[in-house]
Amino acid sequence: MKVYYHDNTAEDQRLDHDSGVEVPPEAVTKLGVLAYNFSGATALDNVNSLAKARGYKNQDVITISPASMGDVYEEKVKTFYKEHLHEDEEIRYVIEGEGFFDVRDVEDRWVRLKLDAGDLIILPAGIYHRFSTTSSDYIKAMRLFKDEPKWTPLPRPCDDNQYRVDYLQSIKAN
Repeated sequence: MKVYYHDNTAEDQRLDHDSGVEVPPEAVTKLGVLAYNFSGATALDNVNSLAKARGYKNQDVITISPASMGDVYEEKVKTFYKEHLHEDEEIRYVIEGEGFFDVRDVEDRWVRLKLDAGDLIILPAGIYHRFSTTSSDYIKAMRLFKDEPKWTPLPRPCDDNQYRVDYLQSIKAN
């Protein structure tokens, strides 16, 4: 996984947008973001162990690509890239391909996490974020859920949302 500050240009969201400034792993951890790499023969066993330890009961697999989504692909990728938060953790394990998750740091800058096959990310409830495929236009990922999936993205601003308030409190403690 590569982690760096987004260059904040308005070019195609699927480009790297690498500012050249890396973000150290401990800075990402302070944002409440957990990152793992599970590859090789035991990868799914490791994902399942993590799921059990964190109480994830449901999962599915999604493929995001022009081939799998057809005419709605471009529209969906643009929708995923709109800044939002969720009232539940967002957990993704990349099976194939690659994608970007952007999260806001404490100074409201975009931190870009480039995930490749084997990478697993857990975004805490209440964190502002967005997602995009890379220029490869292909990612196959497992989504994990504690309960039934909560798909409702809450667009920014929603700073009065209790999950956002709780999230901000949790990172102040770090």
